[in-house]
Amino acid sequence: MELNILEEKKDALVFELKGATHTVANLLNKELWQNKHIKTAGYTVRHPLTSIPEFHIETDGEEPRKVVSSACQSVKKDLEKFATDIKKEVK
Repeated sequence: MELNILEEKKDALVFELKGATHTVANLLNKELWQNKHIKTAGYTVRHPLTSIPEFHIETDGEEPRKVVSSACQSVKKDLEKFATDIKKEVK
């Protein structure tokens, strides 16, 4: 996956996640909304053949890159726990 910043302001960020599916985009979007500094967060896919999610987020003044990084770390932690739990159950 590749993250490309399209626009950046003090309290807003627009970026693409090349190689991401709706599954990944929805996970990230849901996690972004869990952050108390998020005012708006969402993504669109401009064309179904390109399938590149484009995120638009706005914060209450918190650095947007920091908020996205925190959300990504939280998703990673959740997925690692999920993988561990699945391995225990499959044995």
